[in-house]
Amino acid sequence: MKTGTLLSALALAAGLTISGCSSPQVQRVNENTVTDLSGRWNETDSRLTAEEITAELMEHAWYSTYASENAGKKPVIIVGMIVNKSHEHIATETFSKDIEKAIINSGRMKLVQAGNMREEVRAERADQQNFASQSTMKKFGLENGADFMLQGTINSIVDQAGKEKTVYYQIDLELTNIQTNDKVWIGDKKIKKYIGKKL
Repeated sequence: MKTGTLLSALALAAGLTISGCSSPQVQRVNENTVTDLSGRWNETDSRLTAEEITAELMEHAWYSTYASENAGKKPVIIVGMIVNKSHEHIATETFSKDIEKAIINSGRMKLVQAGNMREEVRAERADQQNFASQSTMKKFGLENGADFMLQGTINSIVDQAGKEKTVYYQIDLELTNIQTNDKVWIGDKKIKKYIGKKL
């Protein structure tokens, strides 16, 4: 085989190899678009569960009872631990943030900071005692104390036969009166996904 012919053949083979390894097409989509590619827990599950379960939270009798006993005052909520007990990794912090957003957007409850972010706010307040002017310095002891704590779990059950499977998620949330330790509300959201042949 001539050298020129050999080089042409090698160039053609290289070109076919490169074209066969083309990079995937990436496009931006609306964040509310449902893109359930793997059947795993995803951002749509997190957002819809947070919205639906928060709406249920406000429709329950505990809310009207609290409002009537406290002259229409908005209850103050703190979001505690959401524990992932499912079979897969779930970013529970993202889910907690979706719940917090739904609570704030409702306009019917107040939300106070929790965890490490609360400690950061307190550290800033302490720093102001030394470095901020008297007129702008924020005082200690004036935080809104939470009336209720919201906590919960995410559980899952997987049923699989061959290449077909169903994944069942159950999200349970509980609202506890911090003063009395009474559970005033329990809510849940169930999600079932089928992965396999078209139904």
